[in-house]
Amino acid sequence: MVIPSLRDLGPNWYATVMGTAIVANAGAALPAQPPGLRAACAAVWALSALMLAALLTARAAHWMHHRDQALAHLRDPAVAPFYGCLPMALLAVGVGALSVGGELMGEGTATVAAVALFTVGTLAALAVAVAIPYLMITRHRLAPGSASPVWLLPVVAPMVSAAFGPLLVDRLPVGQWREAMLLACYAMFGLSLLAVLVMLPSVFARLVHHGPLPLLLTPTLFLVLGPLGQSTTAVNNLAAVAPAAVQGPYARGLEVFAVVYGVPVTGFALLWLVLAGALVVRAARRGMPFGMTWWAFTFPVGTCVTGAAGLAARTGLSAFGWMAAGLYVVLVVAWLVAGARTLRGLVSGALRAAPRAPLRVTARTT
Repeated sequence: MVIPSLRDLGPNWYATVMGTAIVANAGAALPAQPPGLRAACAAVWALSALMLAALLTARAAHWMHHRDQALAHLRDPAVAPFYGCLPMALLAVGVGALSVGGELMGEGTATVAAVALFTVGTLAALAVAVAIPYLMITRHRLAPGSASPVWLLPVVAPMVSAAFGPLLVDRLPVGQWREAMLLACYAMFGLSLLAVLVMLPSVFARLVHHGPLPLLLTPTLFLVLGPLGQSTTAVNNLAAVAPAAVQGPYARGLEVFAVVYGVPVTGFALLWLVLAGALVVRAARRGMPFGMTWWAFTFPVGTCVTGAAGLAARTGLSAFGWMAAGLYVVLVVAWLVAGARTLRGLVSGALRAAPRAPLRVTARTT
């Protein structure tokens, strides 16, 4: 069996952890829970936790033994944004520890693991949300028309923290601690959302003025669904715990905001899903090759599942429940396909560990 050299192991591999953990998290969030679903989700979560441990070890060895390559990844405009996958992998596994992990290792241990992953993941999310855009401005030279959905990865990471934090609110002391956690999560929701709104027009303008993405990058169009689904998940999770953290009028206002914000954003997510799906079909007909970009079909779709499930619980509309179930089927199929093709690529040695940019981009050296 041929395995990619550790030297070539890029941060994009954390997408496999994200894509696996979201299968467990989204399944646990579904309004309808068929027999055996939670047990299956617990097994998938355990797999994601093992994958995370293995990747953290491998990436630590990468920095120790191939520091020059690791620094080159940061200077590479095609690779640097994938550092946003690290905190999202930590946070996704942390969410699963609370939702299904307790069934495998006990509630106490699961809570400790979740708190640790939330803390480290949130600090990493805030760091990459600043550091990667800083490098894009000061070190990367991006050609006109090179905007990519991959740029969203670093700034979406704090939104995952915003959706995770509410799950810990009821474990904090009543009063200032709970209110501080709630408002901190809203702050991360805001900083991530506004950063996405700054970047997203550039991505759409690139598509309109320069045509479809290269075939290998076409799946990354699904990354746009990430901030849409994750922000809807966040506002619903925050509204659910608001009464335990803030006083009545504010709690009621946040509950209303969850619907007023979540429904229109879900509508746009469906629009983008159809548009991105059509472009993927077009690319497939032209011979779209397999690559790690195919993992973009997993985590972003999973966030739409949890967002729709949150709206189903808040509004009581069965339509949102059916939407969550339908998208979950898409998620599971995408995960199975991406996972099988990744394993095949590892065995054959045909899968590159670090992404390359088909677009013309260079990095500043000064």
